[in-house]
This record gives sequence, structure tokens and C-alpha cells, in this order.
Amino acid sequence: MTEIRTAAVIGAGVMGSGIAAHLANAGLDVILLDTDKALADAGIARQLKAGGFMDPAFANRISTGSTADDLSRLVEADWIVEAVAENLEIKQGLYRAIEGVRKAGSIVSSNTSTIPLADLATGLPERFAADFLITHFFNPPRIMRLLELVSGEAARPEVTSTISAFADRSLGKTVVTCKDTPGFIANRIGNYWLSVGLNEAISLGIDVEEADAVLGKPFGIPATGIFGLLDLVGIDLLPMVLRSLQRATGADDAIQDYAAEPLLIAHMIAENRLGRKSGAGFTRLSADRRTREVIDLATGDYRPQKPVSSESLAAARGDPRSLMEQPGSGGRFAAAVMERTLAYAASLVPDIADTPEAVDEAMRSGYGWKQGPLELIDRLGAAWFKARLEARGAAVPAYLALAAREGGFYAVKGGRRSSLRPDGATAPVSRGDDVLLLSDLALAGEPVAVWETAQLWDLGEGVACFEIRTKLNTFSTDLLDAIEQAVERCRADFKALVIGSDAPYFSAGADLRVFLDTFEKGGRGAIGAFIDQGHRTFKAIKYAPFPIVAAASGIALGGGCELLLHCDAIQAHAELSMGLVETKVGLIPGWGGCKEMLVRQSSAAHAPHGPVAAALSVFNIIAPARTTTSAFDARTLGFLRPADGITMNRDRLLGDAKAKALELAEGYVPPEPIQIALAGPSGASALNNILDGEALAGRITAHDKVIGMALANVLTGGLAADPVKPQSEDAILALEREAFVDLLATPASLDRIRHMLTTGKPLRN
Repeated sequence: MTEIRTAAVIGAGVMGSGIAAHLANAGLDVILLDTDKALADAGIARQLKAGGFMDPAFANRISTGSTADDLSRLVEADWIVEAVAENLEIKQGLYRAIEGVRKAGSIVSSNTSTIPLADLATGLPERFAADFLITHFFNPPRIMRLLELVSGEAARPEVTSTISAFADRSLGKTVVTCKDTPGFIANRIGNYWLSVGLNEAISLGIDVEEADAVLGKPFGIPATGIFGLLDLVGIDLLPMVLRSLQRATGADDAIQDYAAEPLLIAHMIAENRLGRKSGAGFTRLSADRRTREVIDLATGDYRPQKPVSSESLAAARGDPRSLMEQPGSGGRFAAAVMERTLAYAASLVPDIADTPEAVDEAMRSGYGWKQGPLELIDRLGAAWFKARLEARGAAVPAYLALAAREGGFYAVKGGRRSSLRPDGATAPVSRGDDVLLLSDLALAGEPVAVWETAQLWDLGEGVACFEIRTKLNTFSTDLLDAIEQAVERCRADFKALVIGSDAPYFSAGADLRVFLDTFEKGGRGAIGAFIDQGHRTFKAIKYAPFPIVAAASGIALGGGCELLLHCDAIQAHAELSMGLVETKVGLIPGWGGCKEMLVRQSSAAHAPHGPVAAALSVFNIIAPARTTTSAFDARTLGFLRPADGITMNRDRLLGDAKAKALELAEGYVPPEPIQIALAGPSGASALNNILDGEALAGRITAHDKVIGMALANVLTGGLAADPVKPQSEDAILALEREAFVDLLATPASLDRIRHMLTTGKPLRN
């Protein structure tokens, strides 16, 4: 298999520069070319501004140039990505130029979404065709997981397998193999859904707010719905893509049923109302920029945005089948859009893909649907859905009729999920090698132990997995009890433990409501006991006689971050956002976060010199409640250590964490408690001087300063600390406890907590 170390991207527009940035995120050296070097440089600047890099320093991995002067540099590239205009003549001319300079065995791919591979490769040399395929990224490439891959009969099998494996493991992509059909999978179905939704909303006279609400949460579709998504991607894009699909599909294809550019859309495009990129679309800010306005689909005029009011939504109580049966406008709209869209998706198999899971995965990863269209039909009931189509005289796709007879597109057989194929056969839904999901374990068996707040699973090979199951995986006394019990269970029955789950987040930290209720009912003593329980639990994790590895993704904030800091190792998803954010609610980290960050700063290879510098470094992270923008940022800030792992593909996180746990289990010896040199009063004075300056400049509030002084006291060890007499971890924990309880008892901190619970936003007081 070809090893990919250097890549080249030709075309530095939004997509090309985004692809280049993400290739740099994967650790590659990247060559970015455009017709002019200045355009390539601007592409990098665009991605730095847009957040395309997981670490801004990764931009240094990209070198720029022009196709006129630097095309010969393509000889360095193992993978060349073409991302130029959707024009067949331009692309083929570029391919001939690439063929003249590329090295033997290098892979060339197009990011096209509208031109078939067969057309792209027509008339090109056999050597080129053997190394050529389509890799269709979704925008933005860093964030969107879907990569649609199309390869022709002439392509070497190694080309497809190399790109598929690299995109999966190194780029973190969900790779869906597609047939060479118009729009491939996601955009074929997704753009049809957008077209139906837009046209039916105009026809039925439904409000934009109700339309997006109806097609959102009940169906597991992002809250943007139809109109929010059109504003996001650009209103002028839909007619262009639909016309392309209508030209490429047959006259009997359902995508021909709606106008690509309804009159309202034509007027909006003519008036430059293109969505977010132009500042106005289906929604816009009011003239005073204080409120939002929404377009009236009947008149094209703007009006104030109003709360969603839908009798259909209220009556359906979130159930999509009930919603589609409602007689009100929302129910009629939901039925009109989803009946047509789901039936269309079913009608395309096996033309666009051989399996239902390919269709569903494409819509989940490409459009953010929680369930794909065929999974949604199963949720509604395939037989019920077939009857709905028949009742309105619509054609029933053969594949849907088969699913209705067989009980659905998916079933569980022998502890594994299987899918129904268009020929009537069934086959297990396959996972990639080393992909480990708790949802699969749940189909095959029961957890080892169950608590109200968590479950313990056997991952095999002597490794257990502790799965938190609270809202946003927040902490309570019951969850802390469960963790301690799980550690004891593992002491007897397992050689390693992973803490993680399939959830998109690790933990939002301690439940603020629990802290508030505990204080209001039991005062300082009750809060102190809660802090003591957290200390006991996290020490049990840190000093367990077996390795404990955290599989962290999404968010790990406050107590969730502190849990990570006490594990032997962290296997982090690349997009991990972690941080000690307690100052936002008037507190400081109380479960060892201050102590563990001091340990990291004091022992890291890049550690600052001396205890004052270490305290200042930690202070500058905790006081402003910094959260990481990626796992690479977390490593830079010291939340992750050099030995902690980073996983690009979220589906591989648990498997990688298990592998890390098995690696640590060989000859494992628990850590010894350490002593930490603390700066003492002189260090506290230095930090307090900084706070004085920030307060005088108006950058912090009065209570920010109170919190900062409490944090400074903890990080420097208090009045009794002496830099030449290191302190125990327990001594720092005692300072944390005292500061946390004192702050929680202040009215200003209580106001911050109540404000956060009420509004979800921090209070500056």
C-alpha cells in the first residue's frame, strides 16, 4: 500500500484550501497551488481565519505556489487533489499537465460533486486512469465527516484501498463508497430534500420558523432544517446543483418534479439575498442589529422573527409518525416533504449504492441526520410508510415494498445488526477493523454492572469500559459512587479500565444544580463533603493498581476535565474541547484540577522555570476559563501529555483507548504520590499584581478579582508555603477545598451559578 507523506492540492478556493488545511492537520506536508501564488496564500489566510487548522502552527506545513511556475513540484506528492472549477474542459487540461510531471504510483483525485468519473477520465492515458478516482469532501473539510469515494474500473485496487484507509484513520472521515451516478449519494438525496422542502413550504404557505422546526428535531435532523441550511450553504448554490442533477438524470426521476429556481429564489438571488455570506437570506438581522427578521414566503418581504407556533408539533409530542398524521399545516408539510424524500431514497437503491447502510451513513455524515432515510422508514414502520404512499396514489419503490414484507431494512440477528439487500438477502452491517462501539456490545449482550448513572462493559482481553449515562455525562454523588464501585470491581476482574462511551461528549462536568441544591440544603459542610467525595473518587482513579485510560471526545469541562487529568492516559478525539471553566460560575477547580495542572507544568519537558512560573502558567489557563480548540491545542496547553494519544476518527476512539490500556497493563506499576514545590507568598503577590492591573484596565470585574485571588492562593500554596519545602498533593487539595467552599458561599458566586442555570450564559459581576 502506498504511504502518503506529501500531498498537493490544486485550487485554493474555499474547498481546496480547506482540504489542504485538513491534510496538514493529518500531519502531511502539503503543496497548495492556484493560478497565482497570491491566491494560494489567500487560501491559507482564509483557513486560519475560519478555523480550518486544528492548530494554527499547522499552516507552516503548507507551501504555496502557482500552476504556471510550480507544477513540477507535483513530483514530490504521493496524493494530488484537484479542486478547481466544475468545468470538464478545465479539469481534463489540468490532468494532462499533471500526468506530465507526477511520479509513478502517485494518486490523483478530483473533489468534483457534479461531473461523473467516466467523463473526467475519458481520453486520458491508461496510467493516469489507473491512479485516478473521485474523493468528494464536504465543506468544511475539517468538520464534515463524510468522504464519498468513487473509483472506476480502470483504477488499481491499491489506489482505492490506500485513500480509503488514509481518509479513515488519518483524516477522520467516514468513507462511503459510491457508484458513479449523478450527485453520488448525499447530495442526490439531500438536494432533492431541500428542493421538496422549499417548494412545498411555498405551496402550503407555511412560515419559515414552523417549517424548520417541523423538519428538525422530530426527524433527528439538525435545527437548521431547510431554510437555515439554505442560508448556511448559500441560496444561489441550490439552483445550480439542481439544474446539474436534472440534466444528468432521466426524465422519470423525481428530481424533475420541482423547479430548480422558484420565482422567490430568483428574486432573492437577483437582490443578492444569498444567505449568511451576503448578510441576508431567509433570515437577517434587523436594521438596529438587535433582533432577527424572517422572510415571508408569500410576499418575499421581511418581518420580525416569531416563536414557533405549531399545533401539529404540540400534538405529535416529538413523534415523527404522529406528526405526519396531523391535519394541521405542520403535519401536512412534514408528510409532503418526508414521504417524498424517504421514498426517493428507497427508489435509488441499488442504483447509487448496493446497501442501505451506505445511503444512511452518507446522510448522517454529510447532512447531520441522526438517522438516515432508510433508518427513518424503519422508525416510522416500513409497512405503515408503504400504506401512506399507496393511499395518495404514489409509486411504491420495489425496495421499500420488499422491506415492508420483511419487517424493515434492518434487523438484529445473532447479536449483530444486519441489513436487507435489494435482492432479498441479508448481511451483517460491517465495521472497520478495530472499530469498537458500545452500541454493538449492547446488541450482543448485557453490561457487567449497571448503576442508575452508569454501566460497566467487558471490552474483551481483560479490559472494562465505564460508560457514564447522565445528562451531558454530568457528575453527581451517585455517579461518583458508581465510579468508585467500578474501580473496585475492576480490581478483582479486569487488568485495565477505559472510561468512555459512544456519546458525542465526554462530560460537561459537575451538575451545577446538584451543587446549588447541596449548598442550599446543607450549607458549607455539605459542599465540603461533596468535594471530599470527588477527591476520594479521583484519587482512586489515579492510584488504582491497574491502568485507567480515558476515551475523550466532544467536551470535557470542569469536573469532566479533572477526571481526565487523573487518568493514567488520555486517548483524545482530535476535536476535543477541554478546559477548567469553573471561574465562569464564580468558582475554581475543586476536584484536583489545580493540583494536576501544577503537576503537569512542573514535570513537562517544556516546563517553565521555577514554581512562580509554573503557577503563572496554570493561572493563565484557569483564570480566563480557557477551553481548547482541538486535542492538539490541549497538548500545547499541557492538558494532554506527550504520551497521550490523539485519534482522528471518532468511531475509532474506544478501540484506540483499549489498545492504549492493554499497552499500559504490561508490567503496570501505579504512580507514587509526589511533592510539588509551590511559590508561596511572593508568588501570590506576583499573581495578585497581575489581577490589580487587569482590574484597573477594566478587563475583569470585582468578583473576577476575588476568584483570581483565591486561585492564586491555591496555586502558590498559601501563606505557609516555601519554595524549598515541596508540598504534598493532599495539601494542595485542602487549599482547593477551602477556596471552593468559600467562593460558593459568596452571594456573587451564587448569582453566577443561578444565572448560568437559568440562561446558559455566564454572568459578569
